Amino acid sequence: MVRKKIDTNEDLKGFKEEIIHQFHVISENVIDQVKQVAEGIVAVDQKLDRFREEIKGEVEQRHEILSYAITSVSEKMEETRQELKTEIQGVRQGLETKIQEVRQELKTEIQGVHQGLDTSIQETRQELKTEIQGVHQGLKAEIQGVQQELKTEIQGTRKEILAATKLSYAELDRRLMTLEKEFDELKHRVEKIESRPIS
Repeated sequence: MVRKKIDTNEDLKGFKEEIIHQFHVISENVIDQVKQVAEGIVAVDQKLDRFREEIKGEVEQRHEILSYAITSVSEKMEETRQELKTEIQGVRQGLETKIQEVRQELKTEIQGVHQGLDTSIQETRQELKTEIQGVHQGLKAEIQGVQQELKTEIQGTRKEILAATKLSYAELDRRLMTLEKEFDELKHRVEKIESRPIS
């Protein structure tokens, strides 16, 4: 009877040591798996950080392109305004000079021939009116042509910028979907490990 009790105690002690040994083995396995999951999460975080930097760089680049295009168009419009202003001033000065010449001629003619004064003045006025109208119409047509060219160029630049921005957002959506898929796979692995029974 005493012998059986000793054997039972030794069996219990051996069984206890076996359980402890199995527990240590399982614990080490779980710890290794948790480390692997942690390393996977760190890798995903690093990928996300790199992705954020890439997207930030692309957005800054697109913004610089857009700013450069807007600045170029603004500078071109300003140059066109200055050119038109200079041309208008030149035409105005030319008209003023010509009017002064005509006035001087009229004054001389009035002094010389008083009889044909009214007729000459009327003819000169009509000529000046026709010439001014022609110059005005020419300037108006030229301004409208320049405005149309600027409008076409701005529309083309805007379409190019919109196309580039659309492409950037499409690439961003694709990369986000890839990262979400990788994150779901890691989450599934963690849940599978946590739900595994300890034996």
